[in-house]
Amino acid sequence: MQFSFTEGRALLLSVLLLMSVASASAQQSDGMGSMAGMAMEPATEAGATAALKAGDLELSGGFVKAMLPGQPVGGGYVSIHNGGAAGDRLVSVSSPAAGVVELHEMTMKDNIMRMRELKTGIPIPAGATVRLAPNGLHMMFKKIEVPFKQGASVPVTLTFEKAGPVTLTLPVVSASGN
Repeated sequence: MQFSFTEGRALLLSVLLLMSVASASAQQSDGMGSMAGMAMEPATEAGATAALKAGDLELSGGFVKAMLPGQPVGGGYVSIHNGGAAGDRLVSVSSPAAGVVELHEMTMKDNIMRMRELKTGIPIPAGATVRLAPNGLHMMFKKIEVPFKQGASVPVTLTFEKAGPVTLTLPVVSASGN
């Protein structure tokens, strides 16, 4: 994959922003934040979505962060509770607001923040709550034509292995997540 100087610079700025937010959040963490999918956040972000049921799954607290000038990617987050007796899996996400939406995981190893795409999706174990949250599991919006601005909203469709597709409209909160 090749990037122009401008695209490379914008991508580097986005990564640096994500790393600075991750560093600040890690310093405030109670230890649970380092567990994939278990990042602890306030029960509801300002402007986050209300709960929505889809089969045994309950989705709540969804939001997208506003994008800074020149930022080529955006991040989206939601809590998924599986109240059923069987596990499910979030297999994909799509949005008309982005050409591509990937499922990603950020982890800290040897004091280095690493991010990788989860091509097989995210398991949602029975009886568990999985949080897509800053500095952990998240949705990565790419090929965005109109940057996400605070106060707007972003439609997304999350597709689960068993529960099927679920469409949400996620509010855009400030770039800092407040």
